[in-house]
Amino acid sequence: MGTDKPTLVILAAGIGSRYGGLKQLDTFTPEGDTIIDFSIYDALQAGFGKFVFIIRKSIEKDFRAEIDPKLAGKAEVAYVFQELDRVPEKYFNPDRVKPYGTGHAMLMAKDAVKENFAIINADDFYGREAFVEMAAYLQSIDKNSHDFSMMAYLLKNTISEHGFVSRGECAVDDNGFLTNVVERTHIEGIDGDLMRKDDDGGFIPIDENTVVSMNFWGFTPKCFEYTESLFDSFLEENKDNLKSEYFIPLIVNGYLENGTGSVKVLTSDAKWFGVTYKEDKESVQKEIQALKEKKVYPRHLW
Repeated sequence: MGTDKPTLVILAAGIGSRYGGLKQLDTFTPEGDTIIDFSIYDALQAGFGKFVFIIRKSIEKDFRAEIDPKLAGKAEVAYVFQELDRVPEKYFNPDRVKPYGTGHAMLMAKDAVKENFAIINADDFYGREAFVEMAAYLQSIDKNSHDFSMMAYLLKNTISEHGFVSRGECAVDDNGFLTNVVERTHIEGIDGDLMRKDDDGGFIPIDENTVVSMNFWGFTPKCFEYTESLFDSFLEENKDNLKSEYFIPLIVNGYLENGTGSVKVLTSDAKWFGVTYKEDKESVQKEIQALKEKKVYPRHLW
């Protein structure tokens, strides 16, 4: 049994190219709340005891000014940096401009995380129930095990009206364990139907009730051992590809394929929402306003 309070790792190094601007620090309420504020607030309520932010050096000052005062005295905080040169020297490519993806980011947190932990995107709103469910699961498992988990959402609840999204399409067995996750990098509603791009760039239908990953995973510290060797293999295979990305689902599938780990699929009534595009902002503001009016959140979080 895990007795330590779990840690929350927050992926906040992304550039937000489709959104424009530093999405992580954009505010969504008259009180000046960012989406990260709600995730931190929910995670504190759910029993997470430490927060690790994965950011880029260039945003550190602004980011810390925003975050540090809110968590002072409430939880331990650490910052780690995802930079393009944080790879084995022989793989460093000065021509690369795109970050190496969520799996690389997670690896950057290796030295800062000694407890069972969850990892989330900075710009997604996951809902209180999701954090409660995940915290309870993380506290129930041995930190020396390979018992991992993910928070599941239904595809239809995670779509943007303003363009395509990428989601991890999940296959789940009868016992509620993940058997496979495939990163679908282009899903959108077309003429009332949900469609995804296949490998040839054509569109094929995808069921609206497909279970998807929104990058809310639960891991034990054991995950880092395998992640490192897998990343080296990935770099070797992709050394000439400047846009290749090492996603967390690649790590998860690696574990599932070699049989060393299991991934419990957790479900909750939480409703996800997020901002992929500038135009998504208005609907998210309305959702958050409604939650404050229902007193799910206090008017002033801090």
